[in-house]
Amino acid sequence: MHDCHHDIRAPSAWIMRWCARLAPGSEVLDLACGPGRHSRALAALGCRVDAVDIDARFATDLAGIAGVRFRALDLEHGPWPLEGQQYDAIVVANYLHRPSLPLLAQALRDGGLLIYETFAVGQERFGRPSNPDFLLAPFELAQRFSPTLHVLAFEDGVRERPIPARVQRLCAVRTESARLERLMLPELQ
Repeated sequence: MHDCHHDIRAPSAWIMRWCARLAPGSEVLDLACGPGRHSRALAALGCRVDAVDIDARFATDLAGIAGVRFRALDLEHGPWPLEGQQYDAIVVANYLHRPSLPLLAQALRDGGLLIYETFAVGQERFGRPSNPDFLLAPFELAQRFSPTLHVLAFEDGVRERPIPARVQRLCAVRTESARLERLMLPELQ
């Protein structure tokens, strides 16, 4: 297990930018949710959230939040614990387990969004994680998902806030490219 910077409480601006398009009642998976910064924000948007983390102690952080169901699941050992489940969106922040990446695309319903932000090579200059096993190679996130999902947006660079970090960010949709209504991009602020 690696350090995931779960102490940062504000939701990612990248993730919330893309989650704004989710309809109330959308079923969302917050993968490796930690104390639930995105689960809380998604519930406030009216989503029904499966908040999943290996650390059962995070259940207390999310207890009593309407629309959030915490599940203590090991995503890295044994069979994929979410087999057969599908979501309208999957949110992943500051977590990378490469063997599960193809499973995320399968866990999206038709029209479902994958919204991902995690650390990339170069992060070791800013701090943890510095283990290359937990750092994306250049363009890796887009390459991993472009065969199965339609990539709406991809960024690779250094973010300043909440703390400086080298990251890759992706938003992709499970759809046919001809479904233009699913390819709408949010207006820039």
